[in-house]
Amino acid sequence: MFAKVYNFKFPGLSEAKVAATFCSERLGKKIVPFNIRSLNISIGKCGSISINLKFESGEDLNKFEENSKEFFQDLKKTFIFKQSDFSGIYVYNYDSEITSTDISLN
Repeated sequence: MFAKVYNFKFPGLSEAKVAATFCSERLGKKIVPFNIRSLNISIGKCGSISINLKFESGEDLNKFEENSKEFFQDLKKTFIFKQSDFSGIYVYNYDSEITSTDISLN
């Protein structure tokens, strides 16, 4: 699995909430076209946002990076923030699926 991680630091929590909505809507539409295996967006109470993306192959990651420039330009035009990001390979990853095994008899 290949990863792309973006970290954004906004002036405050209110700006981060609005930006998270913007990111969710725009990146959610890229899941199928860019073969994204996982997309996680989290907000910190200090006004930070972390976006974690997983891709099956390096080609999928590169395709996403090449075609997502407009998204990041729009983000920069709309909000004031500091950004850091990196690409990597997952060395260890654990995700638990929440399932209910309860059976209700009526």
